Amino acid sequence: MRTMTQPEIPEFLIELEDAFNRAMISNDVEQISRCITEDWVLVTPEAGPVPRSRILGVIGSGILSHATMTKVATHAFVSGDTAWVTGRGQNTGTFNGDPIEADEYITDVYRKVDGDWRCMLTHLTPARGGQQNGA
Repeated sequence: MRTMTQPEIPEFLIELEDAFNRAMISNDVEQISRCITEDWVLVTPEAGPVPRSRILGVIGSGILSHATMTKVATHAFVSGDTAWVTGRGQNTGTFNGDPIEADEYITDVYRKVDGDWRCMLTHLTPARGGQQNGA
């Protein structure tokens, strides 16, 4: 197994991440749903594992919205119908009407479903300090 560094991130993973970002800032549940599997889980430091239905519910109701979302991929691996990409991301938006912003390390795990790549797991870890490429 080989871990790829930033210049070696497969283009299709960068495109998937960009599409996922665009879907999230659209705040459109249908658009977001096209990027994730039916069993997608978001793991956050605040709430632990959060199922797809809960996230889509708070976005659909307007409780959570995103205004910006960016990611810089730093590591990736592809094996058959599974791939993962890790990087650093920032986002802004609102939660319960209050402004939010995050700077975090993000790992997205993708699985090919009926010929399309969809995210099955997103894991967030708050970034502490300015280091982007590990220790």
